[in-house]
Amino acid sequence: MMPLIVGITGASGVLYAVRMVQMLTESGISIALVISEAARLVFKEELGISLKSYTREEDLIPVFGEKSRGLLTAYSAKDFSAPIASGSYPTRGMVIIPCSMGTLGALAAGMSQNLIHRAADCVIKEGRRLVLVPRETPLSAIHLENMLKLARLGVRVVPAMPGFYSGIQSVQDLVDFMVGKVLDQLDISHTLYPRWTGPIHKTEGTLAHGE
Repeated sequence: MMPLIVGITGASGVLYAVRMVQMLTESGISIALVISEAARLVFKEELGISLKSYTREEDLIPVFGEKSRGLLTAYSAKDFSAPIASGSYPTRGMVIIPCSMGTLGALAAGMSQNLIHRAADCVIKEGRRLVLVPRETPLSAIHLENMLKLARLGVRVVPAMPGFYSGIQSVQDLVDFMVGKVLDQLDISHTLYPRWTGPIHKTEGTLAHGE
């Protein structure tokens, strides 16, 4: 089975990445995982998780769950010899979640400073699906121009901007909403949040949709 590449960079919001990997592996999807050095610091800061290594399965299973066993192949962000560094290696696409503005800028400029950049560059040039989940605010004109440039190339830009119309009641609900939006872009089915079917109003003691 062709793997989906998941890149985790140093933007705030690594919880999105953890949930994303969990949902993918629960669906039986194999993952080529790359965690940047900056992301490792964010894992410690936001989740209190000290990653002993970027690549050993036994160090990653406690983070991403037992169902990820056998489905995760992790690479160092410095490893340009990894198969995902070549466009000839077949993949089903890539997600960078969360995506730092430094990473987004490198992609927009065609720069490959690490394996995440190079893998994404290959996905773009091979015409495969690339989904970016940027997490930054406020957005400068540079950020917006870089997003526009990538969007015009067919890259799916899904900012970490959760909606509240689906009965959000917890932080986990917010995370699931965003992960669900990313899965939608990958055409992967899920039930992480209820679909919008229109407002519900009471009419003469009954519930009527959109009336």
